[in-house]
Amino acid sequence: MTTNSTDESPAQTSPVLSGNLRRTVLWLSLPVLMEQFLSFLVGFYDTFLAGKIDANATTAIGLAAYIGWLVSMLFGLVGAGTTALVSRTWGAGEFEDSNRIANRSMALAAVSGVFLYGLIYTIAPLIAMLLSMNETTSAMTVRYLRIDGLGHLFTGVSLVGAATLRGAGNMRVPMIVLGTVSVLNVILSTAFVYGIGPVVISGEPLWLISPMGIDGIVMGTILARLAGGLLMIWVFCRGIMGFQLKLKELRLRGETVRRILRIGGPAAIDGAIMWGGQFLFLIVISHLGTHGELDSNIFAAHIIGIRVEAITYLPATAWGFAAATMIGQSLGAKDPKRAIAAGHEAVLQCGLLGCAITAIFFFGAEGIFSLMHREAAVREIGVPAFRLLAFFQIPLIVSIIYVNALRAAGESRFPMWITVIGVLLFRVPLAWLFGIYFEGGLIGAWVGMYADMTVRGVLSTLRYISGSWTKTKV
Repeated sequence: MTTNSTDESPAQTSPVLSGNLRRTVLWLSLPVLMEQFLSFLVGFYDTFLAGKIDANATTAIGLAAYIGWLVSMLFGLVGAGTTALVSRTWGAGEFEDSNRIANRSMALAAVSGVFLYGLIYTIAPLIAMLLSMNETTSAMTVRYLRIDGLGHLFTGVSLVGAATLRGAGNMRVPMIVLGTVSVLNVILSTAFVYGIGPVVISGEPLWLISPMGIDGIVMGTILARLAGGLLMIWVFCRGIMGFQLKLKELRLRGETVRRILRIGGPAAIDGAIMWGGQFLFLIVISHLGTHGELDSNIFAAHIIGIRVEAITYLPATAWGFAAATMIGQSLGAKDPKRAIAAGHEAVLQCGLLGCAITAIFFFGAEGIFSLMHREAAVREIGVPAFRLLAFFQIPLIVSIIYVNALRAAGESRFPMWITVIGVLLFRVPLAWLFGIYFEGGLIGAWVGMYADMTVRGVLSTLRYISGSWTKTKV
């Protein structure tokens, strides 16, 4: 395995540890930003295609994209343990330990993928029932969720592999792999939805690929995720930066696994709480219609708003991952001052983009909803709520970056409590109070989301500026 020369310290050879702080944060962020943008296209484009069919299709595909985002978030949160440990050991020059962590993490990802698919398959009918769907929408949603869930068997491998490489400062390969998934999804889903052809052969029209409608969306998504998982496995089997999959190292026991789970465990619980809270939030949204029933227009407006708002997650996650890499490696190299400064610099840079996003969301709300859905009722419901949502993008960005930074230091318990407070004490109760009890519609329900974002931003900032997380042992 390739390692640095023994007469050079990591700080002497790595720009992450010795380069100009502002420039390093920026250049680490840009490949991840491109990766996040391309990954965002998977759920966004699927929702866009569904909007060209009808509101029921938007409900089914939008819900699948929503759950897909939550599943990806679960893998990403578990990957927090991987990034924290890999970056610490890499910064300390302990490259054999880094490879061992990578192998254990990939094994955990594969097992987690099987578990999550079984969970989605089992609870799909319960999800449709709790959201008060009519028979047609329910059948479509259950079928779509169960098929779409197959793709998540490969999602975990892709995301944990990416988390490993980012911990070592390699942002380009994750961009290529996860970007490939997104590009393939756009190409394949479009081809399967609308078909390719017909071509005339011997006077007879023949479809190279017959139009599949809604089934074409999920088919393209599954094949794209499969390709991403296989590509990431190939990268690690071939070997990169000293990382290489070895059968004897693909274990689910030992001290290394315990260390990963010690950090990733609270992060996974965090993800589960977020997942549960988001689902409760969806239940509230599904009961905003007349007599507490699901209104497809309200639900479609919510799904579109959430999918478009995911644009904010792109730069926030990119700068959050950049901060995480620098913080983990800096702490491994015994440089806590650089670690602290990296998080602040990431917030400053991304905050400037956040101001632009706020303006785009506010002034472009009408155009965004017109593009995403053809029904006027959906636009009338979604535009006012989305304009208000624009003003909460800065606290959302701040919370995402600082939470990623805390997890990179191995501090995963405090972010978990931030989720508990934000989701269970603010988002869900206030959504019910203003959305259902006071009959405030989508804007009323989103009051809970506005409050959640604000609370997260404040609490994560206070924790980060305290600096106590730099002493966390991993």
